[in-house]
Amino acid sequence: MRALLLLLFLEIVPFISSGQSITLSQVSIGISGSAADVSTSTEAGFVLAGGGKDVEEAMKWMIERSGGGDFVIIRASGSTGYNEFLFNMGGLNSVETLMIDSREKAMSPEVGKRIREAEALFIAGGDQWNYVNYWQDSEVSAAIQYLINEKKIPVGGTSAGCAVLSEYIFDARHDTVISSDALANPYAEPVSVSKSFIKIPFLANTIADQHYSQRDRLGRHLVFMARMAKDFEVPTPRGIAADERTAVCIDKNGNATVFGSGNAFFLSASSRPEFCEATKPLEWNHNQKAVEVYIFQASLTGTPAFNLLQWPANKPNEYWFVSNGQLTRIKK
Repeated sequence: MRALLLLLFLEIVPFISSGQSITLSQVSIGISGSAADVSTSTEAGFVLAGGGKDVEEAMKWMIERSGGGDFVIIRASGSTGYNEFLFNMGGLNSVETLMIDSREKAMSPEVGKRIREAEALFIAGGDQWNYVNYWQDSEVSAAIQYLINEKKIPVGGTSAGCAVLSEYIFDARHDTVISSDALANPYAEPVSVSKSFIKIPFLANTIADQHYSQRDRLGRHLVFMARMAKDFEVPTPRGIAADERTAVCIDKNGNATVFGSGNAFFLSASSRPEFCEATKPLEWNHNQKAVEVYIFQASLTGTPAFNLLQWPANKPNEYWFVSNGQLTRIKK
């Protein structure tokens, strides 16, 4: 019996201790520049990038606010493409990519420590459900929140990395969803909306979307906002979306500037949808003014938008509404 118990113990111990064995060397997949940690003077800022080719001007915006420190990339798939791309821009001590593709890695204190040492943090594209599934309530999420609340460094993300930055997210738990399917049934299984594990004050009551015009995601974005109003009782659901090759940069005071070549969209609703139920088309009309939409054409020098603490008082560019599951845009 003692021999059997000893054998069972020897089999169980590696399983128990495996969660404590993850080291930074097992997560870091490459670094450009110096491996020595530095401390610089940083300034807070946030970047919501719409995917596709990265916007160099937005990345330079982050580098400036990093004070030339260590730029950390976190992801759950992919490679080290950002390392040389960012380091060759100049002005950084290092660029390092961390592959955090399991819950075990996300719970590693060493990984959390390395993220906390960053002077700029960027969440790469991929699958946002992996980020939610692996990183929520972990050393990773605690470290990101420390960077936002305490260290006050620039934090950004593109595509899936952008999706998890807003307070509410389309989490892709059941894969993606196209606009026509979401509008026809706001409670279809793929329409999964939840709260993020990241809290950025300027993005409260907001849900982000990406690849916006290129993948015709306008309609599904309204469905996400309708679900916020219905399920979470958000009185004024808001949305921020960016086309590909477009990035919304938000400074420490909440001022938004749009860099790149596409459009950025800011959506605001002050009413709940008339009808948002399972298996039925969405109805969100309110005299054809359900959602106010402010659209800004990006530029390489940066197009000023407005302060996110004070959404614009001037008239919107368009009104969007949904009748019997069909989205209509009215230009003003």
